[in-house]
Amino acid sequence: MQTGENTQGLHRILDMTRMFSMILLLLHFYYYCHAAFRRWHLTGPLADKLMLGIARTGLFSHFYRSEIIILVVLVISLIGAQGKKEEKPRYRSICLGILTGLLFYFFSAVFLYLPLSAEQSAILYMAVNSLGFLLFLAGATRLSRILKMDPEPDIFNRLNETFPQQEQLVVNPWSVNLPAKYRLKDQWRNSWINIINPFRGLLVLGTPGSGKSFFIIREVIRQHIRKGFSMLVYDFKYDDLSRIAYREYLAGGQYPVPPSFRVIHFDDLARTSRCNPLDPGNMKDVTDAAEAARTILLGLNQDWIRRQGDFFVESPIHFVTALIWFLCRYRNGQFCTLPHVVELAQMPYDKLFTVLRTEPQAEVLVHPFITAYLNEAREQLEGQIASATISLARLSSPNLYYVLSGNEFTLDIGNPRQPKIVCMGNSPQKSGVYGSVISLYITSLTRLLNRKGNLKSSLVFDEFPTIYLHGIDNLIATARSNQVAATLAIQDLSQLKLHYGRDLADVILNITGNIIAGQVSGETARHLSERFGRILQDRQSISIHDSDTSISHSRFLEPALPASRIASLSTGEFVGMVADDLENPIDQKVFHGLITRQDTGEEKLPELPVVRQWDPQTVQAAYLQIKEDIRELVDSEMQRILDTPALTQLVIKK
Repeated sequence: MQTGENTQGLHRILDMTRMFSMILLLLHFYYYCHAAFRRWHLTGPLADKLMLGIARTGLFSHFYRSEIIILVVLVISLIGAQGKKEEKPRYRSICLGILTGLLFYFFSAVFLYLPLSAEQSAILYMAVNSLGFLLFLAGATRLSRILKMDPEPDIFNRLNETFPQQEQLVVNPWSVNLPAKYRLKDQWRNSWINIINPFRGLLVLGTPGSGKSFFIIREVIRQHIRKGFSMLVYDFKYDDLSRIAYREYLAGGQYPVPPSFRVIHFDDLARTSRCNPLDPGNMKDVTDAAEAARTILLGLNQDWIRRQGDFFVESPIHFVTALIWFLCRYRNGQFCTLPHVVELAQMPYDKLFTVLRTEPQAEVLVHPFITAYLNEAREQLEGQIASATISLARLSSPNLYYVLSGNEFTLDIGNPRQPKIVCMGNSPQKSGVYGSVISLYITSLTRLLNRKGNLKSSLVFDEFPTIYLHGIDNLIATARSNQVAATLAIQDLSQLKLHYGRDLADVILNITGNIIAGQVSGETARHLSERFGRILQDRQSISIHDSDTSISHSRFLEPALPASRIASLSTGEFVGMVADDLENPIDQKVFHGLITRQDTGEEKLPELPVVRQWDPQTVQAAYLQIKEDIRELVDSEMQRILDTPALTQLVIKK
C-alpha cells in the first residue's frame, strides 16, 4: 500500500544505495592510488587487510570493472529518484552534463600514467574522476525527473477515446457493407461497417464536404442494385447519383425479372420519362386525394408544415382536395393530372363551384367556400382559396405540364413483374417548385410500395429536407415488414427542424435504427454523443509540490465520442451506430473510423439514355392543350347543368 512509512522506507533504501556507490568509489581510489595514500600516511594494516579481502572478490580485478559497477549502483539509486519535477526542462544542458561527466569519469585514468609523482597523479585522477561522478549524478537526477514528468503527446485525448469495433464482414441479401479502418490506442486496424438491417432506416448526416454522398450514398445505391432492389433515387444535384444508378443498372443485379430504368427531370426532357403522379387508378377514395393535396401545398409552402391544423392552412388543402377528387371522378379520370388541377383552380368562382358541386364528395369539401362566396365574405374567401391558387400558379410551366400529363410508366417500382429503378432529379436553382412536384411523385410511389407482396425496395433521398414527404415517420416505422429500406441524407438536425418542424424532426432522428454522421456540430453533435454512450477512460493527474511530485491514475466513464470530436471529423471520417437483427447480432454497434472506398470514382460514368427527340413546339402544344381541356370541361359541364332541370339548383348565382 502507498503509505507514508513505505515511502520513507523507499527513500532510505535509495539514499543507502547512493551512499554505497560513493563508498565503492572511495575504496576504488584507495586501491588504485595506494602509493599516494601511503606517502600521505593514510594507510594502516587493518585497512590494507580489509582491502585485500575485498580484492579477492574480483571487484578490483580490472580497473574499469570497478568503475562500471560503481556507475551501475548509482544508476539503480536514481531509478526511484523523487522530488520536484522540472516544468520546462532543458534537454541540451542535461545531456551535455551527463556526457561530460562520463567523459571525465572514464578518461580520468590517463592521469595515472602521466610522468608525474604518485601524489600529483592521485590528486589529478581523484579530482577529475569525482567531478565526472558528480556531473553524471546531477544530470541523471534531472533526467530521471524529466522522464517521469514527460507528458503524453496525445494532448487532445484521442488515443484514450478509442474503443474496439466490428472487424468481421457480415453479409446478407439486404446488407450494405462499408470497409473502414479505425484506431485502437496507437494502432490502426481494419474494420467493417455492416448495415445488415437497412429496413430499420438509415440516416446520414454531414456538413457540405464531409463526404456523405461520395462515401455512403453511392455505396448504398451500388450495393442495393447489385442485390436486386427496386429503387427510387432522389438526385438533388442531378445527374450525379442518377449516373451512378445507371452504371449499376447496366452492370446488372440479382433480379427475378430485368428492371427498367427511368429518369424524371423537368429540364432534361430528352432523357425524361413522362409520368402522372395523380393516376386515378391509384386513388381509391377521397383520402388519397387529400394526401396528394397536402403534399403539393406543403411542398410549395414549407413554412405551412409547422402550422398544420390552422384554418388558413387546412382550407387551401381542402380546396385542392376537391379539385383532385372531382377530376379523378370525371370521365373515369381522363383529366386527372396535376396540370389540369392547376388550370381548374384558376377558373372563375361561380363556374368552378357550380361544376364541383356535381360530385357529391367534392361538394362537401367546397361547401364552406360556397357559403363564404354567397355571403360576400370576400376577404375570408380570398384568404382560403388565393393561397392555393397562387401557390399552384407557380407550377404553370410548359415543361412541368408536359412531363406530368404523360403516362409512360407507373410508380409501382416494387412490382415483381415490372421492377423499376427510378431517378428523380431536382435543381438547386428551382428546388422550391420542382421539390413540391417530386414530393408528390414520392408520396404516390411510397403509397404503392408499402404493401405486401412487393419486391424489396430501396428509397435513397439525397438532401432530404428539400422535399416534403408526408408520413415519412410512418414509412420508416412500418415499411420494415414490407422490405422497404429508406436512406435519408441531411446536413444537420437543425436543417431538418427548419423544414419539417421540431417534433417531426425529433421523431425521424429517434426512430431511425442506423445512423452515420460525418462532421456536424452544435445540438446535433451533442445528441449523437449522448446516443453513442460512454466508455471507461484512463485519467492521469500530476501534482507538483516544492519538494515532491505526485502522479495519480484513475478510470472514469466518459463519452465514447464527445461532441467536440464529432465537430472536428475530417472528410471521409464517420461515426455512427448500426442496428442488428436476430440472425446477425452485433456486439460493437458503435463505430468511428475512416471509410476506405471500394469505388474510387475514377471510372468514367455513362451518360443517361436519351428516350425521345423533342422540340419546344410539342411541349408548348401540350401546355396549351391542357388549358383548352379545362375550358372545354367547364363549359361543357355548365351547359349540361343548365340543360338538365334536375341540376339547375347547383348553379351558383351571386
